[in-house]
This record gives sequence, structure tokens and C-alpha cells, in this order.
Amino acid sequence: MAEETKQTTEAEEKTPEPEKKPKKESAAKKEIARLKEESEAQKDAYLRLAAEYDNYRRRTAKEREDTYADAYADALKALLPIADNLERALRFPDSDKVVEGVQMTYNKLQQTLASLGIEEIPCERFDPNFHNAVMHVEDEAYGESQIVEVFEKGYKKGDRVIRYAMVKVAN
Repeated sequence: MAEETKQTTEAEEKTPEPEKKPKKESAAKKEIARLKEESEAQKDAYLRLAAEYDNYRRRTAKEREDTYADAYADALKALLPIADNLERALRFPDSDKVVEGVQMTYNKLQQTLASLGIEEIPCERFDPNFHNAVMHVEDEAYGESQIVEVFEKGYKKGDRVIRYAMVKVAN
């Protein structure tokens, strides 16, 4: 009996070895493939997260800039009636000293607005992107969509309109 056990053991030792190697190799290949897929999935998730963070960073920066621009425009909008009142005072001078003082104040305000990048909107031809027509007149002396009178000047900073010009338009 001992001989049979030895013979069986010797036979088992010889045959299983070639069979075990392919099984181990295929199992290892499967494991490598699984790990590669897992690695690719993790890489994809990382890239998506990085892209989402970049989009979030850009969006919040733009929102911050828009908020600043809105606050800036609101503050400047509050100053514009002062300019209007000074212009009106200049139209009706009572005394030379008053006119001189108002003129100096008005000039300083215009310099301040220019230093802040605020430009006056030109009022030659009506453009609904920059002008608010509050009156209309039919007059053959004027051309089509020509601005006849400016009630309040319009102002802009870059491409952003701070206040539309209030105008009277002909034809």
C-alpha cells in the first residue's frame, strides 16, 4: 500500500504542475485586466472631478466680477443726478461766482468719471441699445431717427451701459 501511495503521489506531482501554471497565468491576467479597468475608472473619475472644479472656479470668479461690476454701476448711477443738477444750474446763471464754482465742480466730476473709465454716450442717431426715447417729433428739418434733444445724458463703462440717455427723437 505504501508503494501505491508513492506512485500516486509521484504521478500527481508530475501532471498538476503544467495545469496549474496556465490557471495561475490566466487568473493573473484576469486580475491585471480588472486592475487596469479599475485604474482607468479611477483616472476618469479624477479627470471629471478636476474638470468640475475648474468649471466651478471659473464660474465663481465670473460671478464675483459680475457682482463687483453691478455694485460699481449702482454706485456710479447714484452720482449721475449730481452731474445732471450741475448741468442744469449752469444753464441759469445768476451770478458769476456761482457759475464759476458750479463749473469747477462740474469739471472735477467729469474728470473723476473719466478716471473711472465712465464715458458719455454720444447722442447723434437713435440707438435703442444706448438711448431711451421719451418723446417723438415729426419734423422735416431732421433726418430719420435723429436725436433732437437730450434730456439726460447716458453713460457707459466699456460695453456696459450704466444709464441710458433720455432723448427726443425726430421722424
